[in-house]
Amino acid sequence: MFRVPQRWCVHAYYSLCPYAPDGSGRILIAGADLEQNVAEVIVLSAQGEQLQRIGAVPIQPSFWHTGLWQSWSPDSKMIYFQSGSLEAPRTTRYHLETGESIEVDGDIEGIPPCGEPAISCDHGMLYAAGYGGHSYNPELCRVPFQARTKHGISKIDFQAQQTELILSTQAILEQHPLRDQILQAEQAIQARLGPDEGLTLMTYCVRWNRSGTRCLFFFGNHCVDRSRQEPKITSIFTADRDLKNIHMAIDLSFDRRGVHWAWQADDEHLIGYGPDPVDSSKICLAEIRYDGTGYRKICAHASGGHPSTSPANHDLIVTDEGSASGGNVVFISKQSGQTIQSVALPKFVGASEASGRNPLRVCHHPVFNHTGDRVLCNSLPDDLATLVELQAPSIES
Repeated sequence: MFRVPQRWCVHAYYSLCPYAPDGSGRILIAGADLEQNVAEVIVLSAQGEQLQRIGAVPIQPSFWHTGLWQSWSPDSKMIYFQSGSLEAPRTTRYHLETGESIEVDGDIEGIPPCGEPAISCDHGMLYAAGYGGHSYNPELCRVPFQARTKHGISKIDFQAQQTELILSTQAILEQHPLRDQILQAEQAIQARLGPDEGLTLMTYCVRWNRSGTRCLFFFGNHCVDRSRQEPKITSIFTADRDLKNIHMAIDLSFDRRGVHWAWQADDEHLIGYGPDPVDSSKICLAEIRYDGTGYRKICAHASGGHPSTSPANHDLIVTDEGSASGGNVVFISKQSGQTIQSVALPKFVGASEASGRNPLRVCHHPVFNHTGDRVLCNSLPDDLATLVELQAPSIES
C-alpha cells in the first residue's frame, strides 16, 4: 500500500499508465489536502517514497474520480496535469529536472504515449451536462452544446502555447452511421423543449493505445441529466494519431447497453462491456477490433467496471466490480472467460456507497504497469484514499 500522510490520493485512470516509461518504477499520482481544498501531483518511488510534489490546484469535482489527469512525457522528464477549473480548463507541463513550467488553455486526459502535441476535449462539458450526479448546467460550458462546429477535439501545442479545434462534434455527427436516427431523436427534443434546444451531444474521453498509434474517443450524451429525458447516444470511434482513418468501433446508443471501452495491450482491439449477443437486455465483457469488426463475448462478467489486458500476456484481463461491502479487483482469462483471481479492496466509507464524485468513494481503476507484472489500484480504507499495488497472477499464455 502506498499511503501519503494527510493526502487523499488516486492515480489518473485505468487506461493511462501511471508508471514512468523509463523503467524506473516511479509512479505518478495526485493527492488532495482536504483541509486546504487543494491538490498536487506527487511522484513516488517504486517503493512508495515521495520524490517530488508539484502544484497547488483548487479541487474540482472530477478530482475524486481521476485526480489531475497527471501523465508522463515519453522520456519521463516532464509531467502534464490539469491546473484550471471545469469552467476555465488549463493544462500545465512541468519539467521535473529544471522546474520549467508552461501552462496552456484547455485540458488533456493524459499526454499521448508518443508525446506532444496533446489532443484534448472539453472535460467540463461532461459535468455541465450532468455527469457524476450533477444537474444540467449549460452555463458552465465555454461553448454552448448546440454550437457543435465550435467544440470537439482540439490540438494543444505547448511550444506555441496554442489550442486549435481540429475535429468538431458536428463533423463527427455528419459522418455518423446513425446520423439520421440521431437527428430524428433531436427533432423530438426540439418539439418538447423548443427550437433552440437539442440533444446534448459532445465529444469526450480521448484514450490512447499503449504505442500511441491510435486513439479512441466517445461521441454522444450518455452522461446527460436524466431530467432532460434524452435518449442515450453513445458511440466509440477510433482514429490514427492524426485523427485520420476514423471508424465507428461500437455503438451503444438508444437501447444498446454497455460502458467503459478502452484499448487492449495488442493496440488493435478494444475491450469493454457491451450487449450480450444472446440476450441484448444484458451486458457482458466483450471485445471488438478497432474498425468495428469481430465483436465477441468474452464472458458473462457484467460489473460495468474498467477492463484492460496485460502487456506481458494478452490473455490476462483485469477489471473491477462493486460489492455491498466494498469492491473487488478481478483477473479473468480472455481465452477461457474464467475468473483467475479476485482481490477485495475497500471502495467507500459509510454504510453504503455514496453517489456522484466525492471523497467518500473511489473507483478502483486497476491498471497494469509497462511490464505487466503489477497492477495499481485506488482504495479507500478510511477517510484518505490510497494506492494499492497487486502482483499480477500467472496464467499460461
